[in-house]
Amino acid sequence: MFKVGPLAIAGLSLPLVGCGSQLDADSKSSADRAATDRESMVGSQLTARGIRDHRVLEAMREIPRHLFVSPLLKPEAYEDSPLPIGCGQTITQPYVVAFMTEALALKSTDRALEVGTGSGYQAAVLARLCHEIYTIEIVEPLARVARLRLKTLGYKNIHCRTGDGYKGWPEAAPFDAIVVTAAAPQVPQPLIDQLAPGGRLIIPVGDWSQSLIRITRTGAGIKRETLLPVRFVPMTGEASRRH
Repeated sequence: MFKVGPLAIAGLSLPLVGCGSQLDADSKSSADRAATDRESMVGSQLTARGIRDHRVLEAMREIPRHLFVSPLLKPEAYEDSPLPIGCGQTITQPYVVAFMTEALALKSTDRALEVGTGSGYQAAVLARLCHEIYTIEIVEPLARVARLRLKTLGYKNIHCRTGDGYKGWPEAAPFDAIVVTAAAPQVPQPLIDQLAPGGRLIIPVGDWSQSLIRITRTGAGIKRETLLPVRFVPMTGEASRRH
């Protein structure tokens, strides 16, 4: 799944391989520490707090979150907290990523839309669990870095777009799952409209007081559930203009 090679751009640093025995040893040691940190994260933050989907746990155990943050923040990459990724945005804390992903009840054949690519970490988790991922980021520098990061890590089933995700990705719809990683004052109707039958939408809704909402398109209509109190950065673009 992951291709490791020499690359350094803002917020992305991958270890060098094959450049001498000491570098190889250092790289292996660093990779071992990261794997240990991920195992600890899964045990102490996820399973201990009720995450049970083994596919979600395996994805979180596998994906190197430290490669989705600034090298300066690598020591904090597996702590249960959001971290800044630049441009006033953050990478969501691991527990909330796992909770949202589990709440989508994903199948390997699903096609999913993500609104708010950010660092690309949530897209990477989704890509481990779904057939195809479409992800949109409104902040151009973040979109550019995330696209390169995901390409470098070897993902083939993620489609990236720079733009406002309020209206979704109509030409790729319908989607079996949609996840929004920024808070909206209300659920955007275009996203509901792009749900396939049985499709699930997870989105934080609210201003200072936010709740994680799950919308499901059922045979009887639209079902709405409140899942968890959360705190996300606000959606910008069309969502803020409609507020």
